[in-house]
Amino acid sequence: MTEEENTPSAAATLIIITGMSGAGKTIAVQSLEDLGFFCVDNLPPVLIPKFAELIEQSKGKIAKVALVIDLRGREFFTALSESLSFIKDHFTIGCEILFLDATDSVLVQRYKESRRRHPLAPKGLPLDGIRLERKMLEELKNSATQVIDTSNMKPAQLKEKIVSRFSHLGKGTLSVNITSFGFKYGIPIDADLVFDVRFLPNPHYVDHLRPHTGQDSDVYEYVMKWPETQAFLKKLLDMLQFLIPQYHKEGKAQIIIGIGCTGGKHRSVAISEYLGKMLGVSETETVSVSHRDAERDRH
Repeated sequence: MTEEENTPSAAATLIIITGMSGAGKTIAVQSLEDLGFFCVDNLPPVLIPKFAELIEQSKGKIAKVALVIDLRGREFFTALSESLSFIKDHFTIGCEILFLDATDSVLVQRYKESRRRHPLAPKGLPLDGIRLERKMLEELKNSATQVIDTSNMKPAQLKEKIVSRFSHLGKGTLSVNITSFGFKYGIPIDADLVFDVRFLPNPHYVDHLRPHTGQDSDVYEYVMKWPETQAFLKKLLDMLQFLIPQYHKEGKAQIIIGIGCTGGKHRSVAISEYLGKMLGVSETETVSVSHRDAERDRH
């Protein structure tokens, strides 16, 4: 037996991609393919244990796998639960469930634009199928390890989210995702930590700054120039620089930090950009910055 055969391979990762029809599963699996994942679409849940056996027999050659599974019946959910429990008991493969969601109104609009019929309402209204599917998937969503709401995301933004979320796999690093948002559009449902910066002076009330975002140098400098901004950033950085290594020590693979202001265009964007620069200097963490609502009212 060669030295390579004697060397134990790192535990493989299996990601189950599921969620509401029309929420972006196709984009998610394409994004994971770009990250080097071996992807299979519409694999019956009862075959997952056999697939896991093949992964382990590959001795590390197949280390990152993503399976797209559409669950439209109770028997499928039962099969998935049993399969994942079997893998946990018999294999060293790490499993995650990625659940993609969107609001009913957004899903209806997507079906209208694509002129597709909802699979659970082939002869009825799309909303009827969406409501039935949401009820069927409620238990699965509650057991998911990660939930991404794609309601306000364009395809490119969802791809960026997937890449930032899973690019750490195999690197032994903690992925830190900083995202700005506007409170008037809702708090990101997948955020681990949320910080409100609406107490800072608002560039929205400065005429020549209003059309721009916190990525613009004039807006950025305006947000940063206030004493309360500097005091806040000092305290926030101190806390994050303590927390992040603790999360990493406990085995957390990723953390999402939400920075919110009223519209998600000026203050939260500037603060997120600053944090991205200050936190993106460690060998044990990868840091990415995204802006959910910065372009929402651009025009």
